Amino acid sequence: MAPNYAAGKDMVRGVESTFKGKVLGKDMTKWGADAQLDFSAELAKAKSSGAEGIFVFYPGKAGGAFIKQYQQAGLQGKMDLYTVFTVDSIALPKLQAGGLSGVLGSKNTQEWSPDILNAANQRFVGDYLKKHGKYPSFYGAQSYDAIMLIKSAVEKVGGNLKDKDAVRAALKAADFDSVRGKYSYGNNHMPIQNFYLREVVEDDQGRWTTKIVSTVLTNHQDPYAKDCKM
Repeated sequence: MAPNYAAGKDMVRGVESTFKGKVLGKDMTKWGADAQLDFSAELAKAKSSGAEGIFVFYPGKAGGAFIKQYQQAGLQGKMDLYTVFTVDSIALPKLQAGGLSGVLGSKNTQEWSPDILNAANQRFVGDYLKKHGKYPSFYGAQSYDAIMLIKSAVEKVGGNLKDKDAVRAALKAADFDSVRGKYSYGNNHMPIQNFYLREVVEDDQGRWTTKIVSTVLTNHQDPYAKDCKM
C-alpha cells in the first residue's frame, strides 16, 4: 500500500522488482490536499488475503493514521508490518506519545541504525541522546557524515579549494570514519554501503527506537551503476 503519486509508485516498484514471494494485493490510495486517511477497506482486504505481511509507504500524518488503524484492525502479530520512510526516529516519539503501540515489532530497512557498533556512530548517537534526550534520525546521521566527509576532503587538499579536481578526488576517496561503518563511492558517485533490517523496539529507558535484526545487503551498489558513463 502506498499513496498514488510518483514517490509512492517508485516505492512499490522497488519492492516488486526484488521481492521473491507472491504479492496477493496492491492498493494505491488517494494523495494530495484531500489525501485518503481512512484505510479500513484496504486493511480488510489485506486481512482476508491470507498474506503474511504488508508493506506500506505513508509519510507524515498518513503514517500515524495507518499505524493506528493497523493496530485497531487487530493485525499486529498476525500480519507483519514493513514500512519505508514512515517509521523512523522523527516519527517514533510522536507515535509513542500517541500510544500507537502497533508500530512495535514492525520492520524497515535503512543504511544506518542507532545501534551500529563503531566508534563514530557510538559517539554521534551518545552525544545526541545526551543533548536532546531522543535518538537521532537517519537524516541527522547522513548530515553528520556529510560534515565529516567535507572535513576530510578539505584536510586532504591542504585547504586548497581552488583545485577543484583535487577536491572532487578527495571527496570520492571518502577517507573518513562514517557512522554507517564501511562506506565508499561507486563509479556513478553513489554510495556503496550496507543495508540493515531494523525492528522497532523499546530501549532500556522506555524509549521507542530501532535495533538491527540482520544485514540484508553488504557493500551494496545500486543496480543502475553499470549503466552510468561516469
